[in-house]
Amino acid sequence: MGELAAAQDIPARFLQNILLLLRQRSLVHSQRGAEGGYRLARPAATITLADILRAVDGPLAAVRGERPESIRYAGSARPLAEVWFALRTSMRNVIEHVTLEDLVHGPLPAHVTELVENPDAWVSG
Repeated sequence: MGELAAAQDIPARFLQNILLLLRQRSLVHSQRGAEGGYRLARPAATITLADILRAVDGPLAAVRGERPESIRYAGSARPLAEVWFALRTSMRNVIEHVTLEDLVHGPLPAHVTELVENPDAWVSG
């Protein structure tokens, strides 16, 4: 684990917390002892970026820590709920189709590459 933390330039304790969350969601298995460590619980091609983000950060596109469907807006703010749903759908269209296999060996799915090739993708703000 120390090698991985150093390679990714993150504190070992932080990485340990992430691995614990991933283990709780059955994305990795841990083993103690001389041959111990962490390994994927499933093939890399079946673990999506969405699986990992949900394990570490919770629901996608949360608003004030709540799922968009649990928030009610009144009056002229009512369309905000639809914006949060659209945002979550857009995120899902990317991260539910990118796997660990894609990240490690490439290529990324074509629809993700198309989004990145859009000049607006590189405009901050």
